Amino acid sequence: MAQILLAIISPNKDAYSETFIRAHINIPGVTVRIYNNGFLPKRLQSKGSLEPTRASRQIISRLKYLWKQHRLTYSEWLLFRSFKKENIQVVLAEYGPTACSVLEVCRVAKLPLLVHFHGFDASKKEVLQMYQSCYLDVFRYASAVFAVSSAMQTKLQELGCPPEKIYLNPYGPNPDFLKINPSFSENYFISIGRFVDKKAPYYVILAFSLVNKKHPDSRLVMIGDGPLLNTCKNLVRQLGIENQISFPGVLHREDIETFFKNAVAFVQHSITAENGDMEGTPVAVLEASAAALPVISTRHAGIPDVVIHGETGFLCAEHDVQQMAEYMMKVVENNALAKIIGQRGRELIRQKFTL
Repeated sequence: MAQILLAIISPNKDAYSETFIRAHINIPGVTVRIYNNGFLPKRLQSKGSLEPTRASRQIISRLKYLWKQHRLTYSEWLLFRSFKKENIQVVLAEYGPTACSVLEVCRVAKLPLLVHFHGFDASKKEVLQMYQSCYLDVFRYASAVFAVSSAMQTKLQELGCPPEKIYLNPYGPNPDFLKINPSFSENYFISIGRFVDKKAPYYVILAFSLVNKKHPDSRLVMIGDGPLLNTCKNLVRQLGIENQISFPGVLHREDIETFFKNAVAFVQHSITAENGDMEGTPVAVLEASAAALPVISTRHAGIPDVVIHGETGFLCAEHDVQQMAEYMMKVVENNALAKIIGQRGRELIRQKFTL
């Protein structure tokens, strides 16, 4: 049986935080062509720019009627031309705005369009205002629309997507995390993610500072980078806990696995940002659960789908630093409980969240 030729349209090239998109490249039975560099892509990965070479530009200029005839812009026509040349059969748009940008090309090429929403594209106020009308067109045309959490599934219906077109498709962690056996030998917490508003890393620091007052041997490792990193470092200095919190930056999976082996729990205080931006289902939460670590987080977006409160971790309300600190102290003070909760989390990942 011949493999399906799938075009994946991803705005960013090799963004370190987009592990969920990289996982789509290896779908069994599918040959993938990756288009990137913008919501309306300008580049085919491994082959370069969609722009014609200088030698052929004269020919292209004589064929302007082709894209005008199709009522496409020049950039749309370049993508249309590439789809034809690559014999693309299906298009997968990563993020809602991407689907809006390639919608007309798919219509003209008569190609099925699959749309994968991930987080901000179904929650951020300015994005919803900008693309509300186009989203309705996308929902009408698309063959399938993927949501990464039950909360997002509900949101997409509210935005006008027919329920029968929506597929709940959570992320999955790399299987290597399922092989980790934490020792729970040290009282350190781990947090992974971009330092941005919706992940509220400063709340993790404030919660940890409360834990550290009672347990001075506790430590916190915050892996990642982002616009709030320097602010968080300043907060740590102000609290006088520079020796208890480390910021190793962006790390490879192998290094993260090493940290997981000795951590006592994973902590993430996700919130709805002022601009409406929300998580999808955070991959780091899935990875930590797969690694048999208790997860302490918030009732936010897709997190409650993964973290069952009191069974596979603990959830507090957004902005509730005191409650988060209490849950962190609970796992520090009860090593046996941490192990039991971590194992339950791993089993849930095996049952419902594998790649």
